[in-house]
Amino acid sequence: MDEIEKAYNLHAKDVYRYLLSLSHDEDLAEELTQETFFRAMRTINRYDGSCKLSVWLCQIAKHMWYQWLDKQSRRKQTELSPDIPHEDVFHSEKTALYKVISALPEPMRELVHLRLTGEFSFAEIGDIMGKTENWSRTTFYRAKLKIIEKMEVFK
Repeated sequence: MDEIEKAYNLHAKDVYRYLLSLSHDEDLAEELTQETFFRAMRTINRYDGSCKLSVWLCQIAKHMWYQWLDKQSRRKQTELSPDIPHEDVFHSEKTALYKVISALPEPMRELVHLRLTGEFSFAEIGDIMGKTENWSRTTFYRAKLKIIEKMEVFK
């Protein structure tokens, strides 16, 4: 049990930040962080040491996030109120930006979310994604160029 507690103390903050960058919801990120460590505790025998423990935990966290999204998509979604002008909602700059980011190919999309909302450094992103810091910087730069190009359409 000491090893799990030690791992939690070392990596919980990074796992939480990673999940916060994906969810943009502090409570959900906290809940999924707890679920991540619970799942890690149950499946620790599958950890083979081929990557850093923090990377393995973030992989579990990403799967927890995808499972949560899947459950949400199965629930009946409420429609926008007729009082809300649909054109204004979908043409706002913020909405347009998130649409462009969500259309980026993986791993660019994940990298942009980690960098912008999780405030991870390029070195941390490289570590999480099993790549180098230089790869993170280059891929982020290319993603920015794509975002700028696509945002020109909305002007």
